[in-house]
Amino acid sequence: MKKILLVNVVEPEESRIAILEDGVLEELYIERFSREQIAGNIYKGRVVNIEPSIEAAFVDLGLVKNGFLHASDVKYPHHNGDQPGNNGNTHKTKETKPRIKSLLKPNQEILVQVIKEGIGDKGPSLTTNISLPGRFLVLMPEANRLGISRKIVDDAERKRLKQIIEELKPAPNLGYIVRTAGENQTKRELSRDSNYLQKLWKVIENKRKKVDSPSVIYQESDLVIRTIRDIFSADIDEIIIDSEAAFKKIRYFLRLIMPGCVKKLKLYNDPEPLFHRYNIEKEIEKIHNKEVRLPRGGSIVIEQTEALVAIDVNSGKYRQESDPEKTAFKTNLKAAKEITRQVRLRDIGGVIIIDFIDMKEESNMRTVEKVMEEALKRDRARKKMIQMSRFGIIEMTRQRIRPSLKDVIYENCKYCEGAGKIKTLESTCLDLMRQIKSVVNNSKIKKIEIITNDNVAGCLLNLKRRQLSKIEEKFSKNITIKSEIGYKIGEITMHCFDNNGNRIAIK
Repeated sequence: MKKILLVNVVEPEESRIAILEDGVLEELYIERFSREQIAGNIYKGRVVNIEPSIEAAFVDLGLVKNGFLHASDVKYPHHNGDQPGNNGNTHKTKETKPRIKSLLKPNQEILVQVIKEGIGDKGPSLTTNISLPGRFLVLMPEANRLGISRKIVDDAERKRLKQIIEELKPAPNLGYIVRTAGENQTKRELSRDSNYLQKLWKVIENKRKKVDSPSVIYQESDLVIRTIRDIFSADIDEIIIDSEAAFKKIRYFLRLIMPGCVKKLKLYNDPEPLFHRYNIEKEIEKIHNKEVRLPRGGSIVIEQTEALVAIDVNSGKYRQESDPEKTAFKTNLKAAKEITRQVRLRDIGGVIIIDFIDMKEESNMRTVEKVMEEALKRDRARKKMIQMSRFGIIEMTRQRIRPSLKDVIYENCKYCEGAGKIKTLESTCLDLMRQIKSVVNNSKIKKIEIITNDNVAGCLLNLKRRQLSKIEEKFSKNITIKSEIGYKIGEITMHCFDNNGNRIAIK
């Protein structure tokens, strides 16, 4: 199986990263710079007010909305957290949690980290249990404990790692957790990661002493570096990047943490946009469809609401089996794998209810359940799945750290014919720029005419004027932007012509 990581950062407004397995899109990450991402950031904040009724405090971070800090996320003097067992396992100590009023006072300065982006009217969720992730380790300042990822199951490996991190532990008030990526790593690699994290913490401590509250003390790395740090693994064969600046940044970072993987980097210079070359743009459009067709028949329907996400499995016209039980079983097996893929791709969080086709045989229900559990192991987000009910329903929860992909690209709209969402102005303009870049390499095309919504036309002619001029000059094209009354945001017509004014068909 060939695994490729694609990094698309040529547009200044956004970064996009895709992971392909044998040409199939398995993971997608998009970050828009117009929507500031603060999860992972560390702030020197100030307690604004205490709410005993909900056991929480609101903290001024210097942002538009105050952060939400629950009592369970506040470290207190006698709180030791998880303690390491003899083999590197962890267990909870039984302690009575103090009330929020005894932990914090109004106007108190406090160091906090954002653990969840603010969604809707809610501000970001906070914790005082600071953690700094590296490639193989997570440093936990002021937490006198050591731990090893539960996903590392080999007892001998756990003991080896425990011995290494005990030797690396620099001070009584610093703790470590070995990440899953730390499995089978040498002491040298783990030591390199440890040194990097300790230096980073010293920088944070020094800045904390110098600045007033509220202030940002540490900003989490951008999407590109986060992906290399958290997601890149040895089984990825290539990293293809379409920006020289990003290529150099990733190369520098890899030399620090995984020098042996630098050879996997490849700079993409072709005129055709990177995601068009690998047919990812079409896949991205499909991601936002409610209905997803299954191979050889059947489908799943995904409905996102404010409270939960409902996923319904349908057999459709799939009738290859004469036995309805076999038809339901085979459709459900396909659906279980596709559902986990769609949940990852769409970055769906919160409560998820899955309604499978009814099956009578208990063994079939348990098999579908196991397939679902196995497929979920690929998902890095924290999740919990409840056993399938006799009605064929599986309930699960999935960690929501940031707004879903749909919330990033779409917005509420009254003109979308019942879909509830329409592409944002920013998304439409970025899509249009990518469409233009996908056709300018055609030597027969001399003129490109675009008809669109007035707001989209204004965005292109103002914010994208310089970029369009460069494309015209570089590829000897004439690009015309026209606005049309009645066009909605997201509605686009593109015509291409040759030198004689003859229309040229485009894909």
